[in-house]
Amino acid sequence: MGAAVFVAGWRMQLQSMRNNPDWFLALILAPLQTVVFVTIFQHAGRDDLTSYGVLAPALIALWGLSLQTSGELITRERENGSLEGLLAAPGRFDLLMLGRTSVVTGLSLMAFVECWLVGWLLTGDLLAVAHPALFTAVVVATAAAMTGWAGVMASVFVLARSARTFQNSLSYPFYVLGGVLVPVALLPEWLQPLTRLVFLSWSSDLFRDSLAAQPVEDPLPRLVAIVVLGAAGFLLSHQLLHRALRRARTTGSLAHA
Repeated sequence: MGAAVFVAGWRMQLQSMRNNPDWFLALILAPLQTVVFVTIFQHAGRDDLTSYGVLAPALIALWGLSLQTSGELITRERENGSLEGLLAAPGRFDLLMLGRTSVVTGLSLMAFVECWLVGWLLTGDLLAVAHPALFTAVVVATAAAMTGWAGVMASVFVLARSARTFQNSLSYPFYVLGGVLVPVALLPEWLQPLTRLVFLSWSSDLFRDSLAAQPVEDPLPRLVAIVVLGAAGFLLSHQLLHRALRRARTTGSLAHA
């Protein structure tokens, strides 16, 4: 039953994304952002930072699509009056949401391909991955963690009047805390402990290290940190979503929280 609900959410999301370019806005912006970042580094004579300019837009797209998923799913279901029906269905709503968010997270990985190709066109050299096994492991762990934390956002959006308010406020602060362009080691010392609570900071550092020819220091513990923080997101989303739905049903504020 659980697997069937997950697959139903997966199919439901694919259907809703057909002929709707709004879902792919982050993927459309990623190549343009790559042009901006890589061009800035080239103009400054810092070709050694090309990997930063390629990775940053890919991570931004990954985070942006997850925010879009968790926010827009609830908002759109509320607007068309189908949220009540989904919650009243016998299938578990959290598994349905997990299937839908996993689809968008999976599609957001296309941003890595886009950014790599744009970087290749701008520099004439395809950015090499010095540690492909580690890079692949980081991609998988990051995508899983992103799906888990998208569920946390979705549970908050169930009770929020406007999910778009959260979308706008949670983007750039997490780009900074996640070190998507500027490594967290270069941030103020008082801020660095906070960044380690954001899985994206571990991911961005490992991504950059996996591209460098030098040996990667402590790759396994850092990878475990992403997995642990991602698992925390799944657990938290499960608890928050059930509490949010219970409150919404009790107060009768499901459609207009």
